[in-house]
Amino acid sequence: MLNASLAELSALLRAKKISSVEMTQEFLARINQLNPSLNAFVTLDQELTLTEARAADARLAAGEAGPLLGVPLAHKDIFCADGWRTTCGSKMLENFIAPYDAHVISQFKQAGSVNLGKLNMDEFAMGSSNETSYYGKVRNPWDVNAVPGGSSGGSAAAVAARMAPAATGTDTGGSIRQPAALCGISGLKPTYGVVSRYGMIAFASSLDQAGPMAKTAEDLGLMLNVMAGFDERDSTSLERPAEDYCRDLAKPLAGLKIGLPKEYFAEGLSADVAKAVEAAIAEYRKLGAETVEVSLPNTRLSIPVYYVLAPAEASSNLSRFDGVRYGYRAPEYGDLNDMYEKTRAQGFGDEVKRRIMIGTYVLSHGYYDAYYIQAQKLRRLIAQDFVEAFNQCDVIMGPTSPSTAFNFGEKGDDPVAMYLSDIYTIATNLAGLPGMSIPCGFGDNGRPVGLQIIGNYFAEARMLNVAHQLQQATDWHLRAPTI
Repeated sequence: MLNASLAELSALLRAKKISSVEMTQEFLARINQLNPSLNAFVTLDQELTLTEARAADARLAAGEAGPLLGVPLAHKDIFCADGWRTTCGSKMLENFIAPYDAHVISQFKQAGSVNLGKLNMDEFAMGSSNETSYYGKVRNPWDVNAVPGGSSGGSAAAVAARMAPAATGTDTGGSIRQPAALCGISGLKPTYGVVSRYGMIAFASSLDQAGPMAKTAEDLGLMLNVMAGFDERDSTSLERPAEDYCRDLAKPLAGLKIGLPKEYFAEGLSADVAKAVEAAIAEYRKLGAETVEVSLPNTRLSIPVYYVLAPAEASSNLSRFDGVRYGYRAPEYGDLNDMYEKTRAQGFGDEVKRRIMIGTYVLSHGYYDAYYIQAQKLRRLIAQDFVEAFNQCDVIMGPTSPSTAFNFGEKGDDPVAMYLSDIYTIATNLAGLPGMSIPCGFGDNGRPVGLQIIGNYFAEARMLNVAHQLQQATDWHLRAPTI
């Protein structure tokens, strides 16, 4: 059962071959067995979880049906969940109990899914390795000496280790897709505005987007059907007709045009990653797809643009954590300014402080025009590259990450090297496009490789179709670590 998809788990519940309580207990037992070594979960509340499972069983007994009713899921600790500790991986929120549900959480509650617990993450979603969490690093289930990726590393590790059948994540510059690739699972970042950000603790508001992480493309579609939708509490939420993201899964790929950006297969890409990605693209050709070379010439600018804009927004969003209303407060201080300074100095980790300082600098008088305004102009050029590329193809493909999972400490002293691990993912966030990663093989070190699929705006159903067809023809998504 631990290897079952969401669709298979749902079928078991509807056939009454197992109850939600029994299913949930199996996953809780798996968590208790593996979490001490992997550190994927930061908060567990078995009593609260089983209460939700019993409520789901009552709904099932009453004849209610739904694809996720009674199915247990886990949530990244960036989503507020009523009655649950919500830390965002930071000392600043170590004892914060959320008094309300994020939109994503309330959507899953209405669907009847069961909350298994809150998942570890890079502090305030700032990181690419899950090494910046105040609650300790998450270990990759494929190799405990390797990072799981970040910031949704806890989500990726939990699904890969079969501690949860699926999980939520968030993606600001690749934080769903990169850990999905490094842990050998599937993950999708929707078009900006498709999923409400209400109750999702903000990092960079114009880039942040919630999305699903699971074993299969079909599971991603089932989750996105629940997560997507207009929410008037989020001013960036898009009011669009509801759609079934699983509707095209079985559609043949004959005539599909795949764009291969020459910039994604150039210097900096590991040979073993390139080999696995090229093998997956060859499989697509067998399935009837055509490939065309496209160019995204401003890809090289995405890292510097991102690390001007994201820290600028972070410096503004994180100003609310000052020790006054909620969260951590320094135990000793002189006056109000001293309390602010000591609270923020003690409550934030090094990476968060680094980005706040960068953001404050680029927004300061004399530098705003030189850095922030210029970065916004370049962001427009990056988005225009994709517009032109999609005139030639239906989807864009390439590697999700330039290498397989790296070892702990390997890039910790070199922030730029760490930032470059997101070189292929950041541009889609800057453009607001949907992107996803699915497993497509293994590197020379036995660690997973991810294939990135990028679609045009609101093309999630088409992307899921493309991903599903590869997963029908290969079994990379079924491989599980032996732990």
